[in-house]
Amino acid sequence: MKARKLSQNGPLLHPVGIGAMSFSNFYGTTNELESHAILDTAMEAGVAHIDTANVYGMGTSETVIGTYLKANPNGRDYFTIATKGSIKRNPNGAGNIFDNSAAHLQAELEASLKRLGVEAVDLYYVHRRDPNVPIEEVTETLAGLVKSGKTKAIGFSEIAPTSLRRAHCVHPIAAVQSEYSLATRSPELGLVQTCAELGVALVAFSPVGRSFLTDKPLSFDAVQDLPFLANNPRFMAPNYNANIAAIAPFQALAADMGLSAAGLAIAWVLAQGDNVIPIPGTRSLTHFKEILQGAEKELTSEELKTIEAILPVGWAHGDRYSGPQWTGPEKYC
Repeated sequence: MKARKLSQNGPLLHPVGIGAMSFSNFYGTTNELESHAILDTAMEAGVAHIDTANVYGMGTSETVIGTYLKANPNGRDYFTIATKGSIKRNPNGAGNIFDNSAAHLQAELEASLKRLGVEAVDLYYVHRRDPNVPIEEVTETLAGLVKSGKTKAIGFSEIAPTSLRRAHCVHPIAAVQSEYSLATRSPELGLVQTCAELGVALVAFSPVGRSFLTDKPLSFDAVQDLPFLANNPRFMAPNYNANIAAIAPFQALAADMGLSAAGLAIAWVLAQGDNVIPIPGTRSLTHFKEILQGAEKELTSEELKTIEAILPVGWAHGDRYSGPQWTGPEKYC
């Protein structure tokens, strides 16, 4: 297992982090006790990076992490914590508003610090860009938050390679968060390369394809109770059944290799670059341990070719987002 840096000058980390959206009820019902058990197991396994956001459960995820740190004071020195700001709920209920103003980002960071119970975070992202605010201006705001001591480093989520270059000219960008997995390969059309060139960590969310790349994907019936997935093209009929059929050979390959499908999916993401840090989310200790298998497996070139033959680029049925879900992420290909 090879440790990875969160940016060129960042801390050395276990190659796998925790996507803490799962600490809210986004992918199914959970509770504080279950989330704290994940964090206990993370510490035992050497996993140190937690990635959360102010809107995950509208503060729930950060609050759960905060109560854990309060009960386990040594956890603050152990964990590297990233959070995000800029998404606001539209008061009329129609989607989200993206606010990249200095006043909003500063206020949201302060609120996040209070929920987390810390004086500073290790990384603060702009969760979604407001296209009406130049990214240079937003980066200046983030640089001011670094200068204030409220965050040690800054990043962006779901931005284009060209935007990353513009921001990096203003202040070093530590990390860019993007969906990246065997099911979502678009970052390879520029973002993977640009992050590597600039020494920026590529934090890969949904690295197990929102459960498709596991041995027990969410059932179609379970998806109907999860608003985001119920309206996601890959989880809607007939795409759902087509995707379930497509991943069966991958599950069999993983079993032949002595791995869980999730472990093999994580191993593949890690093989895409030393600066790539997957942040799977889970509510299950069993699943978390399966995921961590991937950090112990270094895939050979032949194994990578076999995986590619089973799940070639473009294998997934359906877009990764619906029309409304595409509001916010920057398209660049």
